[in-house]
Amino acid sequence: MALDMTTDAILSRQAREAELLDAETEIRLARAWRDQHDEAALHRLITAYMRLAISMASRFRRYGAPMGDLIQEAGLGLMKAAEKFDPDRGVRFSTYAVWWIKASVQDYVMRNWSMVRTGSTSNQKSLFFNMRRVQAQIEREAEREGRELSRPELHRMIAAEIGVPLRDVEMMDGRLSGSDYSLNATQASDGEGREWIDAIADEGTPPSELVEDEYDRALLRDWLAKAMENLTPRERLILRERKMRERPRTLESLGDELRLSKERVRQIEVAALGKMRGLLESRTKELHDFLV
Repeated sequence: MALDMTTDAILSRQAREAELLDAETEIRLARAWRDQHDEAALHRLITAYMRLAISMASRFRRYGAPMGDLIQEAGLGLMKAAEKFDPDRGVRFSTYAVWWIKASVQDYVMRNWSMVRTGSTSNQKSLFFNMRRVQAQIEREAEREGRELSRPELHRMIAAEIGVPLRDVEMMDGRLSGSDYSLNATQASDGEGREWIDAIADEGTPPSELVEDEYDRALLRDWLAKAMENLTPRERLILRERKMRERPRTLESLGDELRLSKERVRQIEVAALGKMRGLLESRTKELHDFLV
């Protein structure tokens, strides 16, 4: 922390000591960078406006981010502005750079506010940085008028004031009201209770259904095995090759092996399936009668 404070102080001192550019020099440096990729010109331009970046970064200290990180993000925004700046548009670089610096720092703050993504749309960003200020203003006005606002009414007034959907206000209020907690933290204060992650409902198939499914599959496999035992060797061969292979054999290939016509193989297959269906139906009836 002491090192960070020293670094911040050095950067601030260097920014204060940097030269102040007039409009003509600023345009000349910007053109040198744009047209000739003159890195010395870029460095001079960036250094001259680093005080602006630090000033913008300091406005976001209340969000809890380290000042050094904020300055770094502001510097990145400043460099992005220098890359995009067109000196022929008649706009001062500082005016143009403010937007890029602010956007860079805001994105950093929102990314690091919570492990859960806070938002990335313009509405969400506007809410994140303005909601508490607008809320305080509305509450002060209501207090002066002697009114007590309900939470839903307050949300509606904030949405109308900022110009965003009500659902975005409700979502952002929940995000800003809470903080991150570890799911591995114990529920009991003595540290010996179960972890919060143990209280989260499993969205997968309930264990009882898994057991039932496995039992049903095992029962069906047993019935099929016993039904196959009641077939002739030729019938079992045809059904295995036609119904139990990943790539079933053709009637013609089986006919050649068994010295039968394709039609005869088909007839044996149909008859074998009929036998198995009858055996399985009888098993099902027996199970139904047992359960009833």
